Amino acid sequence: MATRADLTRIQLTDGELIRLTGEGDSLAFDQLYHRFAGRIFGWAFQRLRDRGSAEEATQETFTAVWRSASSYRAERGPGGAWLFAVARNAIVDQTRRRVPTPAELPDSASEEAGPSERAESAWASRLVHQAVAGLPEELGTLIELAYWRGLSQSEIATRLGVPIGTVKTRTRAALARLADSLDEERGLAGF
Repeated sequence: MATRADLTRIQLTDGELIRLTGEGDSLAFDQLYHRFAGRIFGWAFQRLRDRGSAEEATQETFTAVWRSASSYRAERGPGGAWLFAVARNAIVDQTRRRVPTPAELPDSASEEAGPSERAESAWASRLVHQAVAGLPEELGTLIELAYWRGLSQSEIATRLGVPIGTVKTRTRAALARLADSLDEERGLAGF
């Protein structure tokens, strides 16, 4: 077993340094800090993207190590892994602290769609996609180019190599067939 004086002369494992730290050995803690502080700070900075928060997480990590090093058990895994688990917890705590909590509740309801509205929108989107898939290919392609890719009628005419009048006529026909198909679906669903 290494004595306090031996710590300065030999390279102890991470687990041995944690065990000695758990016994209150500040020299072992200093060596542990110098061995890991840079890596933990770098990892925290990478995750938190804020120097101050990364420094806080690093400080919290080593404060927790000093307090709980006696709970480390070498048979559960290497010391470095234990130390990084402590660091992960400190980083998570810092992340939680950075999430701003509203000072006051808003006076009005949110304009954003709630879960039921999002579910209904997803259902309607699925119906539209199914209806478009049921169109003849030339009409389905027209709808896709116009409404999902945002092309103008003249751009569609150029891409498909057809006159713009044909694009307009086919677009009207496609929309009419889509409307009929969607009305059918709504009828089947009880709307």
